[in-house]
Amino acid sequence: MEYLVVCLAALFASGLTLFSGFGLGTILTPVFALFFPIQAAVAMTAVVHLANNLFKIGLVGRDADWRVVLRFGLPAALAAIAGASLLALFAGLPALASYELGGRLREITPVKAAIGGLIVGFALLELSPRFAALAFPPRWLPLGGLLSGFFGGLSGNQGALRSAFLIKAGLSKDAYVGTGSVCTVLVDVVRLLIYGAAFQAGGWIALDGASVDLVLAATLSAFSGAWLGKRLLKKVTLRAVELTVAAMMVLIGAGLATGLL
Repeated sequence: MEYLVVCLAALFASGLTLFSGFGLGTILTPVFALFFPIQAAVAMTAVVHLANNLFKIGLVGRDADWRVVLRFGLPAALAAIAGASLLALFAGLPALASYELGGRLREITPVKAAIGGLIVGFALLELSPRFAALAFPPRWLPLGGLLSGFFGGLSGNQGALRSAFLIKAGLSKDAYVGTGSVCTVLVDVVRLLIYGAAFQAGGWIALDGASVDLVLAATLSAFSGAWLGKRLLKKVTLRAVELTVAAMMVLIGAGLATGLL
């Protein structure tokens, strides 16, 4: 069942995000979290996210604006170090509270509370018409990179902020997608190095062969979604779908934060 759920989520999210610029991490992280510890879910999503954006660079990377990459992508990569390190710290902390429900012990851990809260927060931003219309002038690109990279390292949710700052950078549609993909790859490489160090240190649960297979299957599904999105979604906003997904993310994020999931 997990293969079907995760692969469908990766296919859908990748196709949806090729032109919107965000959504894959927001959607896939809580889906992985249904079957794995939340810190492992963030790391697994990061692998799929990186591979998918490398694939997108192959499609539209030649259109990337490297001046914007320097002003936005480099600060984002640096901030991702802090965010990913904070996630590693949270993963080693004891539970904040516990309770029994339905005959099972439920725990509210710092990492679940942080990730769940961020998922809810970014999902609510997706539901907000004011945020959908929000755009920052180009002079704020370095600040946007810092914010996007930090939250990307901490929870994998970086795209919504990235889009808000890049949308007014004077980029064409192809340059917008290409630039966003390059910036995302920088963040993903940095945070995966930090996550890998945390796994090696023994602070996180190691992944077995079945988990690796699931990540590979999700990656291939994301490739398919990006390929389909390149051909089918050029002029489709899918706002109704985005709102539906955001509502689901609120429920899943709340479940994580309260220890139900």
